[in-house]
Amino acid sequence: MPTEISRLDIAAMVDHTLLKPEATAQDVRALVRDAQDLGVPHICVSPSMLPLSDTGDLVVAVVAGFPSGKHHSSVKAAEARLAVEQGAREVDMVIDVGAAIEGRYDDVEADVAAVREAMAPDAALKVIIESAALLASPRGEEAVVECCRAAERAGAQFVKTSTGFHPAGGASEEAVRLMAQTVDGRLGVKASGGIRDARAARAMIAAGATRLGLSATREVLDGADG
Repeated sequence: MPTEISRLDIAAMVDHTLLKPEATAQDVRALVRDAQDLGVPHICVSPSMLPLSDTGDLVVAVVAGFPSGKHHSSVKAAEARLAVEQGAREVDMVIDVGAAIEGRYDDVEADVAAVREAMAPDAALKVIIESAALLASPRGEEAVVECCRAAERAGAQFVKTSTGFHPAGGASEEAVRLMAQTVDGRLGVKASGGIRDARAARAMIAAGATRLGLSATREVLDGADG
């Protein structure tokens, strides 16, 4: 394992995340304080928690079409537009995973494009493909590759493995490596879902992740000190 990936390296890549349905405004305020204390640059919250105050230099991300992706594209687009208007600088949208499993990659691209077009040009779009579900489907790696290509054609800035809510699982080294090879540095790759310790975080970075979605941020970073 590449132990040369330091605590600071990991911290710089973190989206400190709180997306539990039962999250309260007090929980989000605690998330902001934790992010500032831990020295991570980004937080990710549900769109209903916006607008936020006292976030300082933190970059705020929200989710759209979360967690199922089975929302109409116009609904995802409206959700993203409102989030950016309320202060989000990044949006993590979920694709229609069923469309990808059926090989309807043009529909995946159109869905992403609708969200991208609704957002301010200086806001970043991350596209959640639910890589574990795609890899477990009959199309397997093809679906992962084609969804990454569709996201790139539609103008996204990142592809992202997972919501963390799908029963098929979260991020894997296999998925991150395949996604990173596909986008080849032209887009970022966010690994998210099930990363709970420093070893897992380092493995995702070594596989090609440029961003990490973590809810167990403190545990991961504390483990990276050793």
